Amino acid sequence: MSLLLPESGLLFWMFISFGIVVLILVKYGFPVILKMVESRNAFIDESIVIAHKAQHEMEKLKSEGESIIDYARRENVRILHEANKTRDLIIKDAKGKAQIEVGKLMEKAKQQILIEKEDAIRDIRRQVAELSVDIAQKVIRVQLENKDEQMNMINRLLDEINISKS
Repeated sequence: MSLLLPESGLLFWMFISFGIVVLILVKYGFPVILKMVESRNAFIDESIVIAHKAQHEMEKLKSEGESIIDYARRENVRILHEANKTRDLIIKDAKGKAQIEVGKLMEKAKQQILIEKEDAIRDIRRQVAELSVDIAQKVIRVQLENKDEQMNMINRLLDEINISKS
């Protein structure tokens, strides 16, 4: 039984040893442990502050990003609008130039048609004149076979020429 129940002297020395260990821990160990806990708390507090700052910066960057995207969209719409206006002006200008060119071509075609018409009329008149002269020659040959008829015809033509000159 003596092994199970320590002797009173041994118990006393155990309490004294425990007290000394507790005093040493209180004097030297706990301040170090408390200092470590406090530094860990400070580190955690600083990390929380840094995390809040980072979150604030992220929100700020997100807001700036959204404003940049919104600006880019507005610029895109503006650029498309200007491109449409420019396209419409180019088309309108091209149509105007095409109409002017068509007008010039039409005028040239009309002039060419008039020239060709006049050439055709002159050619027809020339052919009619040639045919008339050929027919007249044949008719006159038949009618003026003798010399008296020829002289009468010449005198009559000279009289007509003199009358028309006066």
